[in-house]
Amino acid sequence: MASKPGPLTQWPWHNLGNYKYALVAPSAAYSTYRFVTASSAAERDLLGFMVFPMLLLRLLYGQLWITVSRHQTARSKHKIAQVAPWWSTKGMVVTAVLHAGPVEFLYYWLHRALHHHWLYARYHSHHHASIVTEPITSVIHPFAEEVVYFVLLAIPILSTVATGTTSVLTANGYLVYIDFMNYLGHCNFELVPKCLFHVFPPLKYLLYTPSFHSLHHTQFRTNYSLFMPVYDYIYGTTDKSSDELYERTLQGRDEAAWRPDVVHLTHLTAPESVFHNRLGFAAVASNPLGAAASGHLLRAASAVASPLLSLFASTFRSEANRLDKLNIETWVIPRFTSHYTSKSDGYKVSRLIEKAVSDAEASGARVLTLGLLNQGYDLNRNGELYVVRKPSLKTKIVDGTSLAVAAVLNMIPQGTKDVLLLGNANKISLVLTLSLCKREIQVRMVNKELYECLKQQLQPEMQEHLVLSCSYSSKVWLVGDGVTDEEQMKAQKGSHFVPYSQFPPNKARNDCVYHCTPALLVPESFENLHVCENWLPRRVMSAWRAAGIVHALEKWDEHECGGRVTGVQKAWSAALARGFRPYDHHHHPGITHDGRGGL
Repeated sequence: MASKPGPLTQWPWHNLGNYKYALVAPSAAYSTYRFVTASSAAERDLLGFMVFPMLLLRLLYGQLWITVSRHQTARSKHKIAQVAPWWSTKGMVVTAVLHAGPVEFLYYWLHRALHHHWLYARYHSHHHASIVTEPITSVIHPFAEEVVYFVLLAIPILSTVATGTTSVLTANGYLVYIDFMNYLGHCNFELVPKCLFHVFPPLKYLLYTPSFHSLHHTQFRTNYSLFMPVYDYIYGTTDKSSDELYERTLQGRDEAAWRPDVVHLTHLTAPESVFHNRLGFAAVASNPLGAAASGHLLRAASAVASPLLSLFASTFRSEANRLDKLNIETWVIPRFTSHYTSKSDGYKVSRLIEKAVSDAEASGARVLTLGLLNQGYDLNRNGELYVVRKPSLKTKIVDGTSLAVAAVLNMIPQGTKDVLLLGNANKISLVLTLSLCKREIQVRMVNKELYECLKQQLQPEMQEHLVLSCSYSSKVWLVGDGVTDEEQMKAQKGSHFVPYSQFPPNKARNDCVYHCTPALLVPESFENLHVCENWLPRRVMSAWRAAGIVHALEKWDEHECGGRVTGVQKAWSAALARGFRPYDHHHHPGITHDGRGGL
């Protein structure tokens, strides 16, 4: 929203949300009906019939640009009086001349006017909220601005209609050109080859580059042109660093000077998670997984997209962030949860993880965190396998157990004297039990196998706080993987379910309190975090992922994997000192999906 919203800043259909797309249904149905029921080919309004397909094409076209741009930035490398014919050369010439003349000229001066402080504060500042642009930035404008742009860009199309030179390809091709150039200018990676300007030097004045327009978003008072820089050169508003930035960006960065400090290795979960990452749909990725209103549509689309994942041979980079001086990247194993739990796919998954560990070390990463099932004991013994195979591994493997346990302890209601621990025996259940016993909190268990497993690993003085019980009367349940709905039904009304598992338990009770999986709010200085992490809201990060960042910030020179533990209090104190904050949706109901709220 503009800093001082003026009249018609908000779109009339803003409150309709995604239902706004239904507004085109009557027009699409009518044009289709007219086209199908026409008695002859001469009466078919082909141009009108193509409106709806072109709208869909433009949407998919825009999404393609967004996906390609996000992939590149994560890598950081370089009705009509007569039936319109398919083609008209005169129409193409008229369109090109009118665009290069009136459209570009009028847009240039309109754009300069929008940078006047009165108009800028009420309208154009909304667009310039994106200093670091991406393709979606190109269509983020207040409604009043879009109306003016629509009128301006309609000049060539309406002129060809008035002169009888219009054609289907010219009209629709002009729209494709506008979209292409718009997305090109905001994609934030340079892709226009230098040879084009060598072959035809005047092209410098007729075609802008992404780096040329990026300077407008960083410098604000230069490079005002729409797509053709000629008017900036004529009126002296070309940024002096335009050529230098283009040359430097086209060469690409020095890989030796850029390396990730922290790599978070995660994987896809449910099939719809294909679209729940930064390379996918923003409307999906900016909400917790499963919260999208178009869930059924996503599941249908993922059924088609999911099998294609078998074509991926290794991880892909989905996100790049910064915190203080740390470069942080998220790498995704292109496999689902079902692959991790399948014996037949286990070896293949393990090989993918091991290759990612090697790639992380080769890239110079100081820390690699194993997220979700990438740290499975049966898969790699909480990451210890990679350290055993390569004792000289410089990249520190962090499974995040200490910080995850600390986050769980923080969610246990104050004054709790005893807890019921359920789930499978694993590293986190052991460290959690030990921490509770040290606090003299009685840990009850109903599973004899779990009880015996944990008891054997506790010191004698700690074992007195461990109790094998047949009672489910505890008001606080610590639940891990393997907890069933039947077990949950035995809880008293008002009981607290606190997960210590990577995945949240199924909510089988409406009269109990369900806490979130171990997580923390990230510092406000954490940059470029636009994607929700699975079922967590914006700017909330799983404790396992946060642990690797803290590990790198503190420059700890040891692994936390296998049987190694950083220390619960040590990890918690360091996380708080570095700006991370405790999070529990039960205690923080005011938080919104952009990370703001009554905290």
